[in-house]
Amino acid sequence: MKTQLMTIIALIWFILLGQNHSSLAQTKKEEPAFKRHAVGSSLFLLGNIGDSVNFFQLNYGYRLTQKDNFMVEAITWTYYEPLGTYGSSEELYPGKVSAYGIGLGYQRFLWKNLFSTVEPTFFLQQFYDAENNKIQKGFQLYLQFIVGYRFEFFNKRIFLEPAYALKYWPVNTNFPASFAAIEKEAPKYKFEPSLNVGFRF
Repeated sequence: MKTQLMTIIALIWFILLGQNHSSLAQTKKEEPAFKRHAVGSSLFLLGNIGDSVNFFQLNYGYRLTQKDNFMVEAITWTYYEPLGTYGSSEELYPGKVSAYGIGLGYQRFLWKNLFSTVEPTFFLQQFYDAENNKIQKGFQLYLQFIVGYRFEFFNKRIFLEPAYALKYWPVNTNFPASFAAIEKEAPKYKFEPSLNVGFRF
């Protein structure tokens, strides 16, 4: 009787052990491989249609860990009014500013796909007068503090990141006097939404 009982226990043990290994193998098979690299951009590029902002953005991300992401961003845009009152300025510049920047960002996933990002961008700015002649160049330090959520699709290869950001530019050098007179009363920060899309590999 004791031998039969030990045999039954052993059979149950091996059955459970086999199911456990099968379950683990299935889980490992179903889990997508950890993809460290990503490229992406902003869906706000669609705003270039019918507009003259010439906004372009390209992002590269490297996932250091499951929660830590390092990013490099190349970005350019053209603006005709102070950034702090963009879209609602009472007065436009007597010309335009074309900015070309490189950003370095650190993204931390806080809970599931909820993330925060800190990103300084260093801009070289070219000023143009009303006749589209180059006047002078300046430098801008553009800081972003972002909170958002990442939605993932197609085995976590494609992602969409709606977010909200505080944008602040404490350094803005060598503005032409006519531009600076308009810029003087405008705030040096603003809150803006963003919507990035990307591909992981």
